[in-house]
Amino acid sequence: MNRKKTARLVAALAMSAALVSACATDRGGDAVTGVTGGGGSGDSQASASSGSFGTLDSPCGDGEAKGATDQGITDTEIRIGYGDDRGYAQSPGLNKEMSDAVSAMIDWCNEQGGINGRTIVGTDYDAALTQANTVMQEACRSEFMMVGHGFAMDQTAEQTRVACNMAAVPGFTVSPEAANGPMTYQGVPFPVDYGNAAAWFQMAQTHPDLKNDFDLVGSTMPTIITSLAKSRSMAEAAGFKLKDCGVTLNYQGEPSYVPFAEKYKQCGVKGLWTSRSPVPNEFNFFKAVEQVGIDPIILGEATWYGNAAQQFNKESGLLDNLNAGMTFQMLEHADSVPAVGKYVELVSAKGGKTALLGMQATSSFLLWATAAKECGSDLTRQCMVNELADIHEWDGGGLHAPTDPGKNMPAECGLTVSLKGAEYTQAYPADKGEFECAAEYVVKTDPSTWGTDLGPDRISTKFLGPNVIKPQD
Repeated sequence: MNRKKTARLVAALAMSAALVSACATDRGGDAVTGVTGGGGSGDSQASASSGSFGTLDSPCGDGEAKGATDQGITDTEIRIGYGDDRGYAQSPGLNKEMSDAVSAMIDWCNEQGGINGRTIVGTDYDAALTQANTVMQEACRSEFMMVGHGFAMDQTAEQTRVACNMAAVPGFTVSPEAANGPMTYQGVPFPVDYGNAAAWFQMAQTHPDLKNDFDLVGSTMPTIITSLAKSRSMAEAAGFKLKDCGVTLNYQGEPSYVPFAEKYKQCGVKGLWTSRSPVPNEFNFFKAVEQVGIDPIILGEATWYGNAAQQFNKESGLLDNLNAGMTFQMLEHADSVPAVGKYVELVSAKGGKTALLGMQATSSFLLWATAAKECGSDLTRQCMVNELADIHEWDGGGLHAPTDPGKNMPAECGLTVSLKGAEYTQAYPADKGEFECAAEYVVKTDPSTWGTDLGPDRISTKFLGPNVIKPQD
């Protein structure tokens, strides 16, 4: 394979991995235009002074915890690792919002006294996409845990992580081995065997006439193919009978998208679901859709909530039918949702980037800190696994819909945002900042889409060994 083709392949893998993390974590890509720091509502400001994060009492504060109880723990310090892929040359700053968030949260926590009096010392790792295993090897030598991180190629580091018993509370996971990995708990879980189908159920309520007129935008990228298989099962659970127009787009792009758009037109499509990302090739596809004279409702992952889609639509208006499903609150609600206001305030004060993945990392940091507080002086990885496994209702202080980190189960809730011009608004439910919830929104996925074997505890068996830390009563 020549160098240019290899570079294109790696870039495509980066895009695809980021997309999968988007599906998993409501990644919003870039910061949403118009969301700036400095505040939020009066309620948000009150939360800053009261030592809380939204509805969550701060887990940080003074105390008398003592003892070198585990690697990275001393009488005075707790060492944690975090990070992203910001150094990837093909996409500079990739997921930088995650490190910005964790850095801000470490400072916020330490200003209150740390965790039971121990200061948090963070190591900010840059996996630069291809160096995730190198990062994990380094972390295994010094860190107590990994917290709030997100590496697009985490499959390359998972064996190393499990082998050194590096317990983790990641901001997102991509590979199936990591998504259902041992010693892993997330603020917003995205396991391989269950998915949140709220977007499809809500589309069925807002556009019941389209249940027989939707199709999926196909791709040659393996991870997107897997994502689309899961999307199909979720759509069917919501009552959709999807068309099969036979359209598959090359992930590296097409010379012309008009023939593919024509095929959708001939198929009678009135709605399109995309598991792809808002990138130039995708925008060219929607230009072709407009050229052939169809104007479908567009439904996509939360990755479509971000600056790239905003800017494209501001100039073209071709995404005015765009809808995106989310389990997070919108950044535009920072003035009315205290947790979002607090997140924006803390990150913006440090000159950081605000985006959905940043809120994801923030939720995971708070989850970790909440468990660490409960461990007190007995701060060990075993205690952390015990405490994390016992947390079954979590919303990051109001950043997102409630999840069950202890059981690695996604939210039963969701909301839908829509785009008009350059402005995102909440389209469903009608009340700003509210989610709609139903048990049926959590759909069990087909084992053929899992990508890994799961044990009876729903943990990936691929890298399990006899010394893996498991929850104890």
